[in-house]
Amino acid sequence: MRGNATVDYRNPRVIRRLGVDVLTKELGPDGMAYFIQQFDRGEGDYTAERGKWLDDMTVEDAMKEIKAMRSNQQD
Repeated sequence: MRGNATVDYRNPRVIRRLGVDVLTKELGPDGMAYFIQQFDRGEGDYTAERGKWLDDMTVEDAMKEIKAMRSNQQD
């Protein structure tokens, strides 16, 4: 989609993908993430909500979830 190729600038998915690609190339993955975070403030109280999600979770539970996610990605 670079160079002389036509880009559909009306398609949010295309613009988002191109933007992330350029930011990653120029800033690296960490820089891209920090840049994006400046524009996405989120909502709610993350600290309070995080406690609700993780209060009863053990390390073993977290490892099981990670393994399940990895397994699903490979399928």
